[in-house]
Amino acid sequence: MIRERSAYYELYGSDFGLTALAEGLALADSRTDLDAALCAAEIADWFEGEGAVELGEDARRLLVSDLPEHVLSTVWLSSTGRAFDPGGHGMSCRAWLEQVSDVSTARLRQEKRSYVPPPVRPVRDAVLCRAVVVELRAMAPALADASALPDLVDALEQVVTGADGDLGMRLFLRALKAHSVPVPYEGYLRLQELGGQFGFPAAVVHDGLDILWPAVSASRWRLHGDFGLSRLAGLFTAGWDHRTPGQAVEQALVGDGYERPPGSEAAVVLEDTHRVLDSGLSDDAITLLWLAATDRGYNIDRLGIGGREWLQQVADWCEDNLSATAPAYVPAKPTPAGGGDEVLREIREVAPFAVSTVISPAFHPLEGSKVMEALEQVVVRVDPDLGFRLFLRIVSILGLPLTEEQYARYESLAGRFHYGEHHLLFTVHHLVQRT
Repeated sequence: MIRERSAYYELYGSDFGLTALAEGLALADSRTDLDAALCAAEIADWFEGEGAVELGEDARRLLVSDLPEHVLSTVWLSSTGRAFDPGGHGMSCRAWLEQVSDVSTARLRQEKRSYVPPPVRPVRDAVLCRAVVVELRAMAPALADASALPDLVDALEQVVTGADGDLGMRLFLRALKAHSVPVPYEGYLRLQELGGQFGFPAAVVHDGLDILWPAVSASRWRLHGDFGLSRLAGLFTAGWDHRTPGQAVEQALVGDGYERPPGSEAAVVLEDTHRVLDSGLSDDAITLLWLAATDRGYNIDRLGIGGREWLQQVADWCEDNLSATAPAYVPAKPTPAGGGDEVLREIREVAPFAVSTVISPAFHPLEGSKVMEALEQVVVRVDPDLGFRLFLRIVSILGLPLTEEQYARYESLAGRFHYGEHHLLFTVHHLVQRT
């Protein structure tokens, strides 16, 4: 249905519009003019016709510009990796873009027969366009070396400055992807930040880009929400069981996000897991903590699996993931974080409220007080940082009320342990009793 447009990331999870069409043609087995028209119609049909809005707008932004035919042809051929050349089918690039515009209009008229495309709204923001040009020029030597198309960099810059910064940015990204140009990590992060200013989904920049990732580590850098073993437990709460346990863990291990090297989450989970397995924590305590942190979402005790056995399976899956994604990774020997006394203080402050609570009251309940005792053991015998993350999960599961003063102290501890800015927001912020 046709409606007022939202930010792209609210509508799409990946590329869209003319650049999605270019990507589809680049991946197509056959590339006749009929195939191209069908691909355009398919994209226009996305989300009950929503896809037609961006597809038509993109085409018309180029059509109403003063860009010469050779510039349009160059950027289009680059975006598809020369997979579909309108000239090879008796069309100029402008004629091809007019066909794309017509396809999108026809799809939108299925919703409203009197639909007339509105005037185009090119992005001409000087700051944004200048930022795109800066990144384009930074990649110019590598892009020129990778492409046989003459004056490609100049043509892309003309789109950015003479037609539309938004589409110019996406065509630049398509060129990098279609020609497999390696992009340095810092440059990739700048492209992601710039894409965010345009409202792109992160996948528009990330997917298909040849990123020169730094070495994988268990670093907390660029983490936002929960991570490691506490995050894994959260993914095993009710509703996970449409997958096998191994598949659920594998899905958790690819949660690197768009800013961390592939394998980063597996490294963090493996570090947490080794901390627990290398400690003297009893099998019963590990089992209890897993059951509590998952809100009995995966009942290993009912399946005859001990806590240590389960964590060893998790460690094995982490190592398999790292063998595939980061074969050079060597786990560093984890060193316990400080702050144990402060974490113990927070656990003991809420412990009286946990005495009368249970986890999973309807199915093999777990006493809140016993869980708090196990958390103290983690802090003392394993690691205060992991103990605090598991504590936050348990507080959330039990729904224990927090004061603003407690929350302020949690923020201080979260900063000390280098948690991401949204860690507490996604776990216990909703439990704070405002005065």
